[in-house]
Amino acid sequence: MASILKHKNGWRVQIRKKGVNKSAIFRTKPEAQVWANETEKSIDAGTYEEIIDVPFSFIIDKYIREITIQKKGAKAETLRLKCLLDMPIADVSIIDLTEQDFENWRDERLKKVSPASVLREWNTLSNIMTVAINKWKFIKENPLKNIDKPPTPKERTRRYSDEEIERLVYVSKYDFNYSPTTGRSRTAAAMLFAIETAMRAGEICNATWQDIDLKKRILHIPTSKNGHARNVPLSALALKIINHLALVKKEGENRIFKITAGTLDTTFRELKTLAGLDDADLHFHDTRREALSRLSKKVEVMTLAKISGHRDIKILLNTYYAPDMSEIAKLLD
Repeated sequence: MASILKHKNGWRVQIRKKGVNKSAIFRTKPEAQVWANETEKSIDAGTYEEIIDVPFSFIIDKYIREITIQKKGAKAETLRLKCLLDMPIADVSIIDLTEQDFENWRDERLKKVSPASVLREWNTLSNIMTVAINKWKFIKENPLKNIDKPPTPKERTRRYSDEEIERLVYVSKYDFNYSPTTGRSRTAAAMLFAIETAMRAGEICNATWQDIDLKKRILHIPTSKNGHARNVPLSALALKIINHLALVKKEGENRIFKITAGTLDTTFRELKTLAGLDDADLHFHDTRREALSRLSKKVEVMTLAKISGHRDIKILLNTYYAPDMSEIAKLLD
């Protein structure tokens, strides 16, 4: 008889019968009991296969615990998958999963979030199905591969205007004549720093005083989004911002900007509201495009890729490089 014991992640089932040794973890004890009963019946009947009758939520949970947890973006992916657990598709047995279930999921998500968000979730779902087929042997086919993806959105070309930057800095009260003691002022400092360096929000928030080499004018990023380290050259203004933030450095504090990525995002939205830019379709991450477009006037593309950390030049050119063609026209004379 199967043993069902409480586990930190739910309920763990252990089956040892007729040479079959299987274990699995479920969110609830009833789910665990159903799986145990069905599995033992099939073992007794001689029809046992790896494909078992469990809800899709079982595979999602297992993926979170075994695969997602190993990823750098584990927190964000876990939140996306937790939302998926609340949708009807999570309750469908993996034996009964069809193309229609995924089409319903796709259409429902498109009513609530952008196509770009659905495509990110789609990629995660696709990987879940691949792992379930190739590694866990829970299913044999992937119904997701037979349905149409949402159309790929056009590459974003939004850049900051000088007026928008001035308004955001003004409402933040960030001023080199005063110590940056508030979260709003340090968020504005982060925005200006991002425009100077093309660094991502997470990289800026994680930057430490040990990463800075003032003599060489370099900020070292130990691990970036793509998993590779890089050195970012610092302009005169970037150095000025670093030295300004040093005024509020306290003993034992390590992070330069003293804000988390979550706080940065929230505070930036507050600044947009205060600056009357709620409808401006402006994201903090647009600083990266603004920075690279400005830097492209000073360095050639291979150096630009080294600064930004892009290993694929096409992504750099298509997504983050948005030159002002009126300025290019002047260069032709």
